[in-house]
Amino acid sequence: MLEIGIRGKQTMTSDRSNTAKTMGSGTLDVFATPAMIALMEKTAWASVLPHLEPGQGTVGIRVNVTHDAPTPLGMTITCESELVEIDGRRLVFEVTATDGQDVIGKGRHERFIITDEKFQEKADEKRS
Repeated sequence: MLEIGIRGKQTMTSDRSNTAKTMGSGTLDVFATPAMIALMEKTAWASVLPHLEPGQGTVGIRVNVTHDAPTPLGMTITCESELVEIDGRRLVFEVTATDGQDVIGKGRHERFIITDEKFQEKADEKRS
């Protein structure tokens, strides 16, 4: 059962696969903003997945975060999320990413509860 206060935590290492240069979001070998946002989304959805009905999942619908400090290669990024609002099927999370020295990013992320099969079918219909 979903309840306000559910927390999540995920980590990853800044490496060549997730730099701004590699991901096309800049020219430097630092942890990319798109990689940070992906980690924030993963942290949020993974935290609530065990609390959903079988066959349900969530999809991201809004991200409002800042990327406040650079992270060089080799550092571990830790993201923490907290479910702070439930409005029907809309879930709102506070997310924070740190690299062991700085808060590198923070903000809010919204997700929507969906039925996996129905959502996939709707997406696949676009090809028809």
